Amino acid sequence: MLDFKTIRELYEAFNFSDNQMLDSIDEVELEGWIRTNRDNGSIGFIELNDGTYFRNLQLVYDKSLSNYDDVAHLLTGSAIDVKGKFVLTPEGKQPFEVHVTEIVIEGTVDPSYPLQKKRHTFEYLREIAHLRPRTNTFSAVFRLRSVLSMAIHEFFQNQGFVYVHTPILTGVQAESDTMFKCVTDDKDPNAYFGKPTSLSGSGQIHVESFAMAFRDVYTFGPTFRSEKSNTKNHAAEFWMIEPEIAFADLEDDMDLIEDCVTYCISYCLENAPEEMKFFNERIDTTLMERLNHVLNTPFRRMEYTEAIEILKDAIKNGHKFENNNVEWGIDLQTEHERYITEEIVKGPVFIMNYPKEIKSFYMRDNDDGKTVAAADLLVPGVGELVGGSQREERYDVLEKKMLAAHLPMEDYQWYLDLRRYGGCKHAGFGIGFERFVMYLSGMENIRDVEAFPRTYGKIEY
Repeated sequence: MLDFKTIRELYEAFNFSDNQMLDSIDEVELEGWIRTNRDNGSIGFIELNDGTYFRNLQLVYDKSLSNYDDVAHLLTGSAIDVKGKFVLTPEGKQPFEVHVTEIVIEGTVDPSYPLQKKRHTFEYLREIAHLRPRTNTFSAVFRLRSVLSMAIHEFFQNQGFVYVHTPILTGVQAESDTMFKCVTDDKDPNAYFGKPTSLSGSGQIHVESFAMAFRDVYTFGPTFRSEKSNTKNHAAEFWMIEPEIAFADLEDDMDLIEDCVTYCISYCLENAPEEMKFFNERIDTTLMERLNHVLNTPFRRMEYTEAIEILKDAIKNGHKFENNNVEWGIDLQTEHERYITEEIVKGPVFIMNYPKEIKSFYMRDNDDGKTVAAADLLVPGVGELVGGSQREERYDVLEKKMLAAHLPMEDYQWYLDLRRYGGCKHAGFGIGFERFVMYLSGMENIRDVEAFPRTYGKIEY
């Protein structure tokens, strides 16, 4: 009997000890790409990957193969169809292999193929981004990215959230003025829409209107910033996860953040075990320890004012930061955040109630007149992972803040209307999706978790 299988199905049957299924496998037919091909003149070994599973499958072929010589000369990257006998190999390095009876060559590879069986630097692989998914590291990265996407949707869908597709073209801004301008006519930049238009830097402003109708909503899509930055953490195009919850305050928001982060970590550990094992062995040997520590440690909550006092005490006691100018009112830098979460709390921590001067106009003013109801989640290894806040639901207060921020009020009147047409307290947060992938994988550069990264000064593909 000929069984049509993928490598993933074979490994799943083995991993779950599905003996009935394993015993039923006689012959298999597979399609995939050669990762390595070794031939000693009478017998050959191919490492095959078909894209369905992180691990490869070993193929064994010999002189009984009618096109043995052609197969023996196939290079890494060649595409083949395979038929053969499925054989368990309990004493071998691999749990099973396929003894080949037939190979059909689908596509050969030119000798100029730039991927060989050796370590390539990430910098080099960025220059051949169209080929790097074929490497172990990027196979793991982009499969994890897919799994994490599913985790996000399952988390919110399971709780009854409505997924909203917010616009990419926008006439308003939420976070910064580093927006990409959309121009279709050089002589008249505003000709198409009749007003200045940009690529969206956040879906939050628009998704708030849906929270006032559906209560719990989220948007998950591409966003854009035109910052002229070439750091490892910045890209011009990236994805954001932005839920919004009605009848909720900052405490509710932090509860949701904690539930979301721990759910996604657990989901990825369960659904991408081979990839997570690879990351822990090859990218960051502390990764699994850090992730499990977050899962098993209560998320602490700390006032911004307390965090500043802790940092000032650390400086007094001789700790050296690159930025030692720590005073109430500063925006915490990554080094400050990591000191708090790694050295003081030794686990995840929310820093909450920031000075209003360093936060966005839409965040709710606290009664002290100095701070806003905002919180950032800090985790060991990266610092800030999530930023959220309770939104300002009071019409008059929000209007004053918008005027102080010199926003064009005519463009934002609809946003203000949400406060006078049945408005209520509400809150939300944002997670940079790529930052989350970096955190879960141990990868250190945002260029290495995006398929085709767009960064300042460089766009290819």
